[in-house]
Amino acid sequence: MNEEYKREHVFGLDYGTSDFKFGPITLGEVPEVVENRGYFVDSSSLMSRLMGVRKEIVVGRDVPMFLESREELAKRMVYPMRNGIIPKDDERAWKVIEELTKYALEIFAPEYDDFQGFYAVASISVVAPRYMYERLFEVFKEMNRGRVLIRAATIIPQPLAVAIAHKTPTCTVVESGHGNTQVCPISMYPVRDAVIALNRGGDAANILTAEILKDAGYGDLAKEESLVRKIKEEIGLLPRNLSEAIQFAKSNPDKVRASLKIPGTRVKIDLEDLSWTRFLIGEYVFNPGHEIFQSYFARGMPRPGDVKIGDTYFYGMMDMAEAVITSVEKCPIELQPYLYSKILLSGGNFGWRIPRGLESVATTADLKSKEMLVEKGIENVEVVVTGDPKFSVWKGCIVYGYAVPIDYEWRWERMEGWMNVA
Repeated sequence: MNEEYKREHVFGLDYGTSDFKFGPITLGEVPEVVENRGYFVDSSSLMSRLMGVRKEIVVGRDVPMFLESREELAKRMVYPMRNGIIPKDDERAWKVIEELTKYALEIFAPEYDDFQGFYAVASISVVAPRYMYERLFEVFKEMNRGRVLIRAATIIPQPLAVAIAHKTPTCTVVESGHGNTQVCPISMYPVRDAVIALNRGGDAANILTAEILKDAGYGDLAKEESLVRKIKEEIGLLPRNLSEAIQFAKSNPDKVRASLKIPGTRVKIDLEDLSWTRFLIGEYVFNPGHEIFQSYFARGMPRPGDVKIGDTYFYGMMDMAEAVITSVEKCPIELQPYLYSKILLSGGNFGWRIPRGLESVATTADLKSKEMLVEKGIENVEVVVTGDPKFSVWKGCIVYGYAVPIDYEWRWERMEGWMNVA
C-alpha cells in the first residue's frame, strides 16, 4: 500500500451529537449528512414479515419510512451521543454507531478489484474516554467482515479537527453541537486539562422551542424532536441585547412575526403575538441564566444541570463567555493572549442568521461572543465562525488523514497515528 493510494482514499467520519457527517476526500467541501440516530424495528411483528423487513435497526435516510406512533418513537429511537459520550455498556447505542459506520462506508466503497479499503479518520468529543477509542477501533475492524472497507483508521478530538481544518496551531476552539459544547484551548495539541464542557447545546434550544410551541397552541407538535429542531432552525434568532430585542419585537410585531409551513404536510405554525419569543431561543444557548428564563423553569422546563459523566464535569448554567474565560485561564498566562486572539466557533449551534430588516436587534454567534467577552473585561479578542460550522470537523478529518504519513502507526501514549484494522 503506497502513500498515493492513502491520499486518494481518506474517509472522514464526524460523529456529532445530532448529525453524522461522512464521506471520502473526493467530495471536496461538503460531506454527506444523516442524523446520528437509529430506529430499532419490531422485526417480530407480522407486518414486518409481510413487508420483508429483515433489519433489526434502520439508520440514515430510510429512518422516517419505518417510524410508528409517537409512543413507539420514544422507545425505539436511539440517539447514541447525547453528551458526546457513549456509556461503555450501552449496547444499543454502540449498535447504532456500527450500523451508521457501515452505512456510510458502503455508500462510497468502489467496486473495482484493487480497492483495499479506506483510510478512515473519525472524530469524537474531546472529553470522550479512552474506552470509546478502543470500542471504535473494534467497530472499524468489524467493518471488514466479508469485504475490506477500512484499511487503517485513526481518531482525533473534534476541536483539534477544527484547528487543523483552519491551519491554526494556537487558538481556542468552541465546538457546539446538539448535545454539548466543548471549549478547548489548542497549543499544537488540545490542552486537555483546560477543557470546559457545557451540558448545553442545540438540544437545550430545542427544549425551549418546544415550550414556546406549547404556549402558542402547538403542544402536539412539540413532542416530535426532529420537527422541533427544524422549527428552531427556521425561526430562532440570536439577539444583540435581549431586552432591547424584545422591546423592538413587541413594538414592531409585523417585522418579527414567525410563520412556517412544513413541506409535504398541512401543518402551518404561526407564533403571532408570541413572535418576540424567537429571540429567547438564541439567547438560551449563550446565557441560560438570564432572568427571563426563570418563568420557564418555574413552569417545569428542565434547567440545564451540572452533571458528571465519567471523569468529565459538564456545567449547565455557565454562560458561553464565562466558559471560554474559565478554560483559557487554566492555561499559562503567557499563552492566554494568543488563545483570546483566535477563537474559532464550530458546530451547528453557531449557525445563527440575521434576517433582513432585523440588523439592529439580531446578531451572529461571533459578534455575540465577542461582545460578551468584552463585557467581562477581555481585550484584543478575535472570534470567527468557521466557514461552514457544521462541516468544519469533517474537513479537519480529511486534511489530517491526507497529511499523516502511512507509516505513522497508532500510539496510545499520544493518541495519534494509523491503526491497522484490515
